[in-house]
Amino acid sequence: MNAQTELLQVEGPAGVLEAAIDRCGGVAAGTAVIAHPHPLFGGTMTNKVVQTLARAAVLAGLDAVRFNFRGVGASAGAWDQGRGERDDMLAVIERLAPAGPLVLAGFSFGAFVTSHVLAAVQAQRDVRHVVLVGTAASRFQVATIAPELHARTLVVHGEADDTVPLASVMDWARPQTLPVTVVPGGGHFFHGQLPLLRDLVCRHLRA
Repeated sequence: MNAQTELLQVEGPAGVLEAAIDRCGGVAAGTAVIAHPHPLFGGTMTNKVVQTLARAAVLAGLDAVRFNFRGVGASAGAWDQGRGERDDMLAVIERLAPAGPLVLAGFSFGAFVTSHVLAAVQAQRDVRHVVLVGTAASRFQVATIAPELHARTLVVHGEADDTVPLASVMDWARPQTLPVTVVPGGGHFFHGQLPLLRDLVCRHLRA
């Protein structure tokens, strides 16, 4: 993302995982761990939406961790339909954000994985904020968000998303009475609207 990005490798359940850390430049208020979109459709930690989430986290005073799921880039292993990818994200949290305030974020397939990681860690960790963007609710069984975390959760979706229809996200959110922030005219990748997405996320993380 910038010249200060630190690239590293951590041990995951299927072998080495490639990761990157962007630091806030001061005493961090916590660590944001961000999951990328579908590995079989070109999703990586360098995806523009993922980098936008990392930038928002840094602007909000957090260290931002991105990583490649198994089988992507220099990460070992192979696609595991979300199960192994959940374990990958848990391993990254354990190794790169083992203590302190935690922010969990994901885009598309990464939002689906993040929802299940949240369910696994929320009882043990201080999860300050959750950010789910372009949540792949039409393609995967996204976990419900615990009611006590609703106020800390930002769900953002593009009105004109033709990869994950807005209606599918509303169908997931409605039974939970979980608010969804809709970006008018926004597509799945928020082309031309990444600054708006960054500002929405940054505002949420600073709240």
